[in-house]
Parts: sequence; structure tokens; C-alpha cells
Amino acid sequence: MIRVGLPYHLRNLAKVGPEVELDVPPPVTIHTVLSALESRYPVLRGTIRDHGTLQRRAFLRYHACGKDISFQDPNAPLPEAVASGSEPLLIVGAVAGG
Repeated sequence: MIRVGLPYHLRNLAKVGPEVELDVPPPVTIHTVLSALESRYPVLRGTIRDHGTLQRRAFLRYHACGKDISFQDPNAPLPEAVASGSEPLLIVGAVAGG
């Protein structure tokens, strides 16, 4: 089981707690995890990544094992700790403003 941590606004939209668990077949990548998440919670389609391009939305970041992996290839394998479920993939709302 893959664990995914969601920011407050996406939790409310999907009506879930701070973390969800998903069955994701190997290889475990950002793309496969987000596809599983959007399949299980269709209301999240288009909120994390664009419908057409599947590019990450500008004010969201992905973190795994304490590192920002937002600009990593979405088809690159995630760290083993995330793939095994011992660490979550975090989707974090970026902070902006002045």
C-alpha cells in the first residue's frame, strides 16, 4: 500500500483524512500514484495536475523522504521507502504571497 498525504483543501474536496492508502502496481512513480489517486477519488481529477498535459499544478509540490521531488520526471521510480509504504508521498500546497 502506498501512503499519500494530502493538503487540507484536497482532503476536504475528497472527504478523506490527512492520508490515504492506495494499491499501486509497480513501478511506483508519481504518475502511477496520481493516476491511482484520481481513479479512486475522481473529484481530485484536474486539481493536482492538468487534465490534458498531466503537468503538476503550479501551487502544489511533491515531497518524498524529506526531499522536494516536484521537478523529478513523473515516470521515475519513487524511493523504496515510499514504494514500500513506510514513508508517504506528500502533496503539499505551496506558499506564495508577499
